[in-house]
Amino acid sequence: MDTKKTLKSLAVGSVLSLAILGHAGAETTFRFAEATPNRGARADALQYFADQLESQSGGDMKLDIHWGGALLKYSAILGGVSSGTADMGSVLAAYEPQKMRALSVGDIPVPQSDSWVGMRAMYELMTTNEQLQQEFEKNEVVYVTNYTTSPMQFECAGDVRIEKLEDFAGKKVRASSIYAKILDEVGANMVNFIYSEVYQALDTGLVDCSGGYLYAMQAFKTPEVTTSVALMNWGQIAGFAMVMNKWTWDDLTREQQELLREVGSEMVDFYAERVIADNQEVIEKLPTGELGNEVEVIEWSDENRAELFDESDKYVKAWIEDMNEAGLDGQAIWDEYQSLLNKYQTELDENGYPWARS
Repeated sequence: MDTKKTLKSLAVGSVLSLAILGHAGAETTFRFAEATPNRGARADALQYFADQLESQSGGDMKLDIHWGGALLKYSAILGGVSSGTADMGSVLAAYEPQKMRALSVGDIPVPQSDSWVGMRAMYELMTTNEQLQQEFEKNEVVYVTNYTTSPMQFECAGDVRIEKLEDFAGKKVRASSIYAKILDEVGANMVNFIYSEVYQALDTGLVDCSGGYLYAMQAFKTPEVTTSVALMNWGQIAGFAMVMNKWTWDDLTREQQELLREVGSEMVDFYAERVIADNQEVIEKLPTGELGNEVEVIEWSDENRAELFDESDKYVKAWIEDMNEAGLDGQAIWDEYQSLLNKYQTELDENGYPWARS
């Protein structure tokens, strides 16, 4: 008997013994670690996943969601799911850049910034590419489905207006990941702090601009202290996934595994519809003063957006090299990801969103 697997199975925090999962009529509840509060589009999507899983399994599979970091904070979720403290959880590649290098491909800024396109491409890549699946298994987790932050925009205070990349030069800016590196290279003065402090930082002048997401602007009420939003659609953070403990997954029947993935796929469409609608509502409300100040929305031209992605090339190469050094075929994975982005962008252009089709 595999002692390591036995110990891992015993550690998993399911309500009922995993040994009875395959039996007809057996019921199990998965302990789920979620670091954010139970509000907003993504929380609705996670609850949708839980409700659909319970309904479509006939009550055999349920989630016990621990919201707001009550069980594990973001930085601890991967380790917690891996060890069995939680059965499932939401993980960000940015918190575990080496362990989650496979997932980090979704964090590289690409022109296809649509939320549905990004999540669909990531879902197909992560559920079909064997190299990436093995990377997850090395960390004793299995990929279930994908989230996204939606496109990156920049909100600014005072008389600051950002119309092109060069406008960031000399400005005090908060951003993260590759976005921060690129802005630093074009002359921005980078300031680092957590997103919950953005309102105060913009209000006091600690920063001139901050990178964020339209739905978050409404949630954190930052339009009360900003005067303009640069609608850049600068990629998205799609290195953001739902994962399950590997030993929990292995103890499920094939039908249960397939149902988890199917519900995960359905959640992608549900979440994309919600977050896209929420973001469009914010765009429409910003200039009216309904959210705070009358905030100018500055739409970037295609030419100015292209400059953003020209700056990403070196980071694409660095990601490919990192994957190669880890024993993977980085170029092949990147090419497959690009192909999938183009596939779903073409589908969107030709057929529209799935929820809007007749």
